[in-house]
Amino acid sequence: MADNNNEIKCSSSSECIELFSTRKNIFDRITINGFSIICFSTSVILTLIICAATFFRYIVKGDLYGYEEWVKIFAFWLYFAGASIGAYNRTHVSADLVNAYLKEGIVKNFLVFLRNLITVSVCLLFTWYGYEFFMFGFMGPLGTGIAIPKTTVWRISFWVGYLSVFSGLGFMSVYFIRDLVISIRALFGRKGK
Repeated sequence: MADNNNEIKCSSSSECIELFSTRKNIFDRITINGFSIICFSTSVILTLIICAATFFRYIVKGDLYGYEEWVKIFAFWLYFAGASIGAYNRTHVSADLVNAYLKEGIVKNFLVFLRNLITVSVCLLFTWYGYEFFMFGFMGPLGTGIAIPKTTVWRISFWVGYLSVFSGLGFMSVYFIRDLVISIRALFGRKGK
């Protein structure tokens, strides 16, 4: 099904569905199912909020004051939970020409390793920034827990949205590191899955 270069191949639609629905360990089952629930629920909630805002604006000629604050928080959770699922499934958008044009061999394995190394490095950097971002919202600008930044209307603490950035990038890093380990094994001739 999957070769040692992180390229997922399937011949029928049932095989493709099985690739993405079967989680191998308890960690993956809990995290991916949790992120799937978050993605589903936030997309439903976002749809309802935007429909309600449209209804109030154009039919009732009123306004849902401060609904944008909720939309931003739910959109961040939707995006970063979906990004974590994409990292798990290896379905992130990429312009990967290495797998398309190079034949199997040491050069291809090295370029896949290099790509994964750069991806992990950048993701870990942004995970660190996400942690700093979260701690700023959680502890406040002085780091003392005083003057915690909150939204204007609903007074929602910023760290609620910032947590999605940190957790999403953290889980993306875990799955990108998995891909890096697989590419290291492929580079040195060991089979990995």
